Amino acid sequence: MSTIKIKQVKSRIGAPADQKRTLDALGLKKLNRVVEHEETPSILGMVAKVKHLVAIVK
Repeated sequence: MSTIKIKQVKSRIGAPADQKRTLDALGLKKLNRVVEHEETPSILGMVAKVKHLVAIVK
């Protein structure tokens, strides 16, 4: 499978607890951090849940 790079572009302050847990599960703990994951349906679902806080980096 291919990989995707995910970058946190907005702060988690004020986000609901479940979205904060999703960011933690993705490995995003600080603003402007980039992580790389396999492009699986579960990862894409987590990205969709916090799409307003993250961006896909090419």
